[in-house]
Amino acid sequence: MTVTTRPTPPRTGPLGLPPGLTPGLVGELTRLVPASGDAPGVVTRAPFDGTVLAELPQCGPDDVRAAAERARQAQRRWAATPVRQRAAVALRLHDLVLAEQRRIMDLIQAENGKARRDAYLEVADIAVTCRYYARRAPALLRPRRRRGLVPGLTVAHEHHHPKGVVTVISPWNYPFSLGVGDTVPALLAGNAVLQKADNQTALTALYGLQLAHEAGLPEDLWQIVLGRGGVIGDALLDEADFLMFTGSTESGRVVAAAAGRRLIDCSLELGGKNAMLVLDDADLDRAVEGGVRACFSSSGQLCISAERLYVADRIYDRFVPRFVEAVRSLPMGAAYDFRYRMGSLTNAEQLEATRRHVDDAVAAGATVLTGGRHRSDLGPYFFEPTVLTDVTPPMACFAEETFGPVVSIYRVADDDEAVARANDSRYGLNASVWTRSARRGTAVATRLRAGTVNVNEAYAAAWGSVDAPMGGMGDSGLGRRHGAHGLLKYTEAQTVARQRLANLAPPVAALGDEGYAAVLTASLRALKRIGWR
Repeated sequence: MTVTTRPTPPRTGPLGLPPGLTPGLVGELTRLVPASGDAPGVVTRAPFDGTVLAELPQCGPDDVRAAAERARQAQRRWAATPVRQRAAVALRLHDLVLAEQRRIMDLIQAENGKARRDAYLEVADIAVTCRYYARRAPALLRPRRRRGLVPGLTVAHEHHHPKGVVTVISPWNYPFSLGVGDTVPALLAGNAVLQKADNQTALTALYGLQLAHEAGLPEDLWQIVLGRGGVIGDALLDEADFLMFTGSTESGRVVAAAAGRRLIDCSLELGGKNAMLVLDDADLDRAVEGGVRACFSSSGQLCISAERLYVADRIYDRFVPRFVEAVRSLPMGAAYDFRYRMGSLTNAEQLEATRRHVDDAVAAGATVLTGGRHRSDLGPYFFEPTVLTDVTPPMACFAEETFGPVVSIYRVADDDEAVARANDSRYGLNASVWTRSARRGTAVATRLRAGTVNVNEAYAAAWGSVDAPMGGMGDSGLGRRHGAHGLLKYTEAQTVARQRLANLAPPVAALGDEGYAAVLTASLRALKRIGWR
């Protein structure tokens, strides 16, 4: 086993609360939680150094049901509000998010532990989402003329009505992007939102709610409840008219089954074991930089980050040393500023999962090119960015999602082998392809079984192209966020068709059923000949 590490100066002391997270703000945010006070609170701590952040009130099933009822009443008024007025709220939220970005980044870092650069991307993501859906919602939701059965006689229109109450279950890894980003289109579609935020990152989601109220969102329309899934999960599912879930594949199956029992729709973004393909004509400088971001953004706690790296044999011996050196040089540490490129894992569970995968691989013969160590000198949950080779199928990290700063590198002979090995996974969320040829990159990308594929970019090109759908295949989920579907999935489509002049029933007295069938057959043939759709 070869281990090389980059020396990092130890922390000199606890960081304490960041500037943007004052006790007064914590009090304001926790008061937004509709908890009766019957359940004991939950204390959350900063992953950087264990500083106490908040004691969060916890909801019970009755609290969830009461919150859902308030949301449902508010939704009826909101659905009657013109779409352009709803969009104006989202545009004001856009401005507030950019104005309050320092405080938002402080909250994200304090609760999640990621580097500030990664926290800023959540800010930018929500600004883009607000702007896009505010501009697109009026056109997407207006009634649309559709071709009727009989040209000139049948007039059909498509209408979209809000579902009602959308339950959003948001995760801890991207608390602002996924806590607010799935809520904005649901609200613009005319729904209310009942959201369960993860306790660890609840303050970030609650601050999004506070900003939405400042932007003019009506009270009660967006409810954020807190509590363990085993306590309030059934109530959340029972009150939902649509389910939006981001989390593990195992939990996603439970949510999908509950939606199936109630015959309501759902959208699920689940796990991933994402692949990065470096083809033999790749620009090595771009591929190395992109690979570091692909693998270690948000300490690898990113659903669309890369955990498998397939490198063409012809450039393998040039790419890998450069990639390893770049990883080894990655600045890692705890700070509420931009000095570090990688921060901490968020909790003990993720640290243990990461350490287990690395230890298991090493024990079975894998080679550590850099990293592989828990860095308790930096904070309780820091783990070095780790690059492995000689990873084989019996090892846990070969096929299981690590969701930490670990990547395995594999040598491949050509494009066909790279595609085959990338597709040899039960997951299919994101991938990236690196090549100097746009045509070759597109050809390889379209052969990959993944909901989004980036060519010469790690993940931001596909994710940030919010006019295009984003989601997974296989065990990575179902449904899509972003694009038109990301808003229309929160609506019920209705067709209203009006028949002019005469009924569609056969004029029995004149033709009889047989004659009517003959006339209709001739008409259908004529419509095909003239190219009628």
